[in-house]
Amino acid sequence: MNKETEWTLPDPTSVREIYLEDDSLVFLRRYGNPAGIRLILSHGNGLAIDLYYPFWSLLIDDFDLIVYDLRNHGWNSVGSQENHNIPTFVRDLGRILEQIDVHFGSKPAIGVFHSFSAFVALLYSSDLKALMSSTESPDFLAMVLFDPPIFKPGHDDLEFDEAVKTTAKLMRIRGNSFKNTDEFTDLIRYSPNFQNFVPGAIELMAKKTLRKCTTGECFELRCPPEYEAQIIDYFRSYSVILDFDTLVCPTKIIGADPLVPYAYLPTLDFSDVVSVDYDFLPETSHFLQLEQPGQCADEVKAFINGMDLLSVNTEL
Repeated sequence: MNKETEWTLPDPTSVREIYLEDDSLVFLRRYGNPAGIRLILSHGNGLAIDLYYPFWSLLIDDFDLIVYDLRNHGWNSVGSQENHNIPTFVRDLGRILEQIDVHFGSKPAIGVFHSFSAFVALLYSSDLKALMSSTESPDFLAMVLFDPPIFKPGHDDLEFDEAVKTTAKLMRIRGNSFKNTDEFTDLIRYSPNFQNFVPGAIELMAKKTLRKCTTGECFELRCPPEYEAQIIDYFRSYSVILDFDTLVCPTKIIGADPLVPYAYLPTLDFSDVVSVDYDFLPETSHFLQLEQPGQCADEVKAFINGMDLLSVNTEL
């Protein structure tokens, strides 16, 4: 692809509006092959699932894709900051899985998540789910998680704590108003965090993470910086109590290159976690799906084939 690449998303084959426990509205969108294995996809903190189109567009032909934005992100309007917390996101996931079955038919599903949504999926699929939600909701058949921001006790405690504090502080002071989308892209284009994005992904980021201000005279982030920072504040508290041995489904974790300077929070090496299948992609950062989308899509397909999940009856 050249510098002029423009990513244009197709219209979903179906869109459903669902309400969460506090009447927050979330849009479920369906793409792909309805006869294929169902993949459910979401995104990282402060981002939007449409931004990941360079990655999930490579899965459309083979899979039944359901994509959604986390509350207060993407297509969704901004609601209460008080409810923008980790237990609420875990309960949201249960509600979303229930409603996917209601609207699109019940069948086994594989979760494909990045960063914060991967973190939420880990909590949901472990014993901690019972502590955060009293409702019964579907489990995943399996999960593929890209670079979840996980911390384990004894693994560079100080470095992780300082990274959390620094990242949250930077989120709170970042600009939230732009004259136009070009001002936004010009700003992030020179950030080392986004240097390896595939062509056109920075422009796609502007389209999918900004919305017009209420005055119509500027653009602002769809997820307010204070909301984004609030989530980062609580990563350590929840990640240290996560027990991988309690995961209820086969799980593949694909990490960023641990030798590359981290673009979000320090990447954890999961090679000593025997309960998950772990690999990392060389020369990638936290945003690996936007740097090597083809390789990431191949990893998803290889895991599914390796688990013999294609033998599951996927007819609606």
